[in-house]
Amino acid sequence: MKTNRFLNFFIAAVWIANGLFCKVLDLVPRHQEIVARILGEGYARELTVLIGCLEIAMAIWILSGIRARWCATVQLVVIVTMNTLEFILVPDLLLWGKLNALFAFLFTLLIYSNAFHIDKKLVQQT
Repeated sequence: MKTNRFLNFFIAAVWIANGLFCKVLDLVPRHQEIVARILGEGYARELTVLIGCLEIAMAIWILSGIRARWCATVQLVVIVTMNTLEFILVPDLLLWGKLNALFAFLFTLLIYSNAFHIDKKLVQQT
């Protein structure tokens, strides 16, 4: 299995785990608390489910391979935006507090490398 393909499955799995298990199935209530604190209590559950569904859609997009670099760019923008907001507004609700920013950075580095460097090298080898 090519490295790029394995990384695509891994990255998609992260989106599915966060979207389906943490948000849609509400197995990690902290996610809804984050949404409530940032966007308000009124529709926190509905917005959390919507965000979870969008994360699942992101995983499907990743696995489809369609416009992979656009997909990676969208992921990078979403992760940086989401984690910046959480870092500033709700660091007390994050699993590792402000250290979450480090894990977000490492994940974005993986996505960037996978889409713009590893993928390019694999194409050149064939």
